[in-house]
Amino acid sequence: MPPFSPFDLMRLSMNTATMLAQAQSVIAMRMMGMAGVWTVSPSENARMVSEKMRAGIKAGAAAQKSALSGGSATDIAEAALAPVKRATAANARRLTRSGPKTPF
Repeated sequence: MPPFSPFDLMRLSMNTATMLAQAQSVIAMRMMGMAGVWTVSPSENARMVSEKMRAGIKAGAAAQKSALSGGSATDIAEAALAPVKRATAANARRLTRSGPKTPF
C-alpha cells in the first residue's frame, strides 16, 4: 500500500465535514417537510430510504475497487465517501430549491 501524506488526511477530513454539514441540512429540511413547514414531494420519505441503499452499495463498490487497485487507506476512504457525498450534495441542492411553505 502506498503511503499517504498529512494533506491526504486533511482532504479526507474536509470532504467528510462538508458531507456531514450537508447531511445535517438535508435532515433538517426533511424533518420540516414532515412537519408541513418545508415544501417536499410526497415521495420524499420513501426516497430517503432507497437512496441510502444505493449510496451504500456504490460506496462499497468504490472502496473495493480502490482497495483492489492498491490504493492507500485515504484513497479507499475517499472512494467510499464520494458516492455518499454526491448524493448528499444533490439532496441539499434539491431540497434548498423547494424552500419553506408559504402561509397563504
